[in-house]
Amino acid sequence: MQPLNRHITVVTGITLAVLLLVSLPARSEPSGQVEQIIQHLITYVSGSDLRFVRNASEYTPQEAAAHMEKKYRHFRDDIETTEDFIELCATKSLLSGKPYLVVDRQGNETRTSDWLRAELAAWQAHSQ
Repeated sequence: MQPLNRHITVVTGITLAVLLLVSLPARSEPSGQVEQIIQHLITYVSGSDLRFVRNASEYTPQEAAAHMEKKYRHFRDDIETTEDFIELCATKSLLSGKPYLVVDRQGNETRTSDWLRAELAAWQAHSQ
C-alpha cells in the first residue's frame, strides 16, 4: 500500500471510530436532587417495621434496603429519575419476575413499588 493510501485508510478508520462513539446513546447518572430522594427511599425501607418478600423469602428492612442499594449501584447509569429507581430496583426480581412485596404487622401485602411510590408522593408533598 502506498503511503498516501495508508494515510487515507488510517484517517478514515479513525473518523469512523469517532462517529461511532459520538452516536452511542449517552449514559447519565441521577441528578443531586434525585440522588437525595433515592437515598431517602432506601433509608425509609431500612427504618420501616415491615417484612419484605423477594422470591417467596422474607427479609428484614435492613436486608431489603441493602438489596435495593446493590441494585441501585448496578443500574446507576440507567437511572435518571426516582421512578427509574423504583422500577429497576424495587419492583420485581430480575431472576423470577415476581413482584417484591411488603407485609405489615397484620399480614397485609402490598407491592413494594406501590408502597415506595406512596412514600415518594408524601415526601414530595411535604417538601413543597
